[in-house]
Amino acid sequence: AVNINQSLFVLRRVITALSKRASGGGGEGGGGRAQEDDGQHIPYRDSKLTSLLQHAIGGNSYLLMLACLSPADRHYEENLSTLQYAMQASLIKNAPSVNLDPKDRLIQQLRAQLEAAHNYILKHLGLEELPKELLKTDL
Repeated sequence: AVNINQSLFVLRRVITALSKRASGGGGEGGGGRAQEDDGQHIPYRDSKLTSLLQHAIGGNSYLLMLACLSPADRHYEENLSTLQYAMQASLIKNAPSVNLDPKDRLIQQLRAQLEAAHNYILKHLGLEELPKELLKTDL
């Protein structure tokens, strides 16, 4: 139970640091550990949970957080804390991108260039479809 609480505490520190970075706020100093571009320390390595979630939380993927609340009045403080935590997590701004192998990216670019060349040929020669000589796939 202690390790779980430690991991959740570190997760809260990571989310706080990332939300401050996203909103342009300052942060704590580096100390030689993992740092982001602006020099603010993000404590990913302080727990196994945040190490595993590093790419999902502050990386190039979408992040979804579900906040579970209780309808009971006696859980008001806990609900408020959960909503504040979720609000802080909503400030994190990731830039999702597709991770492509460099060879796949090159193939995608070459296909796009070939498509553009085919459209250029069709447009300037006034053709409906490409000549069969250009569609041969034999090398």
